[in-house]
Amino acid sequence: MADRKPEENGVSGKPKQLMIADFDPPKPAKRNKYAFACAMLASMTSILLGYDIGVMSGAKLYIKKDFNCTKTQIEILVGILNVYSLVGSAAAGKTSDWIGRRYTIVLAGAIFFVGAILMGFATNYAFLMVGRFVAGIGVGYALMIAPVYTAEVSPASARGFLTSFPEVFINAGILLGYISNYAFSKLPTNLGWRFMLGIGAIPSIFLAVGVLGMPESPRWLVMQGRLGDAKVVLDKTSDSLEESKLRLADIKQAAGIPEDCNDDIVQVPKRSDEDAIWKELLLHPTPTVRHILIAGVGIHFFQQASGIDAVVLYSPEIFKKAGIVKDTPQLLATIAVGFVKTIFILVATFFLDKVGRRPLLLSSVGGMIVSLMGLGIGLTVIEHSDQKVMWAVAVSIATVLSYVAFFSIGMGPITWVYSSEIFPLRLRAQGCGIGVAMNRVVSGVISMTFLSLTEAITIGGAFFLFTGIAMVAFVFFFTLFPETHGRNLEEVEQLFGTYFRWRSRAVELKRKKEAEMGTKKAQE
Repeated sequence: MADRKPEENGVSGKPKQLMIADFDPPKPAKRNKYAFACAMLASMTSILLGYDIGVMSGAKLYIKKDFNCTKTQIEILVGILNVYSLVGSAAAGKTSDWIGRRYTIVLAGAIFFVGAILMGFATNYAFLMVGRFVAGIGVGYALMIAPVYTAEVSPASARGFLTSFPEVFINAGILLGYISNYAFSKLPTNLGWRFMLGIGAIPSIFLAVGVLGMPESPRWLVMQGRLGDAKVVLDKTSDSLEESKLRLADIKQAAGIPEDCNDDIVQVPKRSDEDAIWKELLLHPTPTVRHILIAGVGIHFFQQASGIDAVVLYSPEIFKKAGIVKDTPQLLATIAVGFVKTIFILVATFFLDKVGRRPLLLSSVGGMIVSLMGLGIGLTVIEHSDQKVMWAVAVSIATVLSYVAFFSIGMGPITWVYSSEIFPLRLRAQGCGIGVAMNRVVSGVISMTFLSLTEAITIGGAFFLFTGIAMVAFVFFFTLFPETHGRNLEEVEQLFGTYFRWRSRAVELKRKKEAEMGTKKAQE
């Protein structure tokens, strides 16, 4: 075969001598370091939310003592930031389309900085709520823009890995918040919680400085008609020049720019206005857009409705019910929760682009169901026993840790990865904004009602309720969610629109792609 190869190719001369290295399997492509750095810097905005969640779980114990707050006031204080963040999420879509993804990230950091300072210097409960409002707007901006920017700058081969970074930094922020609680817990009551909240301003300063070194999103640049700048960014963030050209062609097609138009500055065809985009999303969606919207909003709903913020925000109360009654041991136990959560999210990032979205998501939810069931049983036994039941205490603590571990390997990161990659370019900012709004609303409802819920149906009953919600989530994901791993953002859209029959659509697209590749090889 080797002897005939030159003749078949019409090339004369001696046959090529094959080396042992020629039979080695192809080496996997190295990760694009520039795209990695961009994704990391953008995703650092998510540390703001994580820190607030983690620090508030401990700070509320001291705020309650300092301001003599009622249980209802504490519930509102803890959960209201999620409701306030809706303002930021609602504004972030239009803001990012107007000033660009990069400067929207800077804006998010600046707003949170002001909010953290206000909370640290609060003199009463009302003043503290003003700080929560400002910080909430910053969090809303950060939550919406980080996954959008990262998805738009990432090559297809590493999009899952890079787009999971926001969840990685949320977890890192939670762990830092827990550590901050413990570090400042020995200070006087009226100072400790102020340092816990106020020190959250520091990450936003580094964030604003770091973002200035990032490029703008290539998709946003194309939408502004800046093809020359977009080419430069795509060349740096793609795995090859060929991929860069393909990505640019896909973005140009989505933006309505002719394929043969290659000027550095071009006139972008007038797109539908904001009202038309919202009508396409909500009032008159095509089957494809409706399927995407159900999937994108649904995954955000189930991420929060399955109880993660109840566990993270109220872990001291859960550990207290499990038998850990003193403040300091409770705070140390919450650090263990943050540590486990962070370790497992780091593990998940390396499997997203190897295993795919669906296997990790379904495995994650399955593990969450078992953990929530175990936690409900353990806490119920403890609550109905007159003496300490050690096995129930052990089960409760172990299942809290297993629950956050299973959440972190799938449901946590994949929510942000999946929702940011399924919306078409023209609807992406607004679609992701709706998803984040759902995420924050459900989180706010859970956070502001958990203590009342435990009084109404017991703490064990609350976790049985979360178990039932997680079971519904498993069925929802199994039936309606196509695999998006390895496809570029423009190909992903083609998988949707058939709802429960998406598998046959995926097979059809695979055959079509193989046929096109076969035709291309034959022509060569």
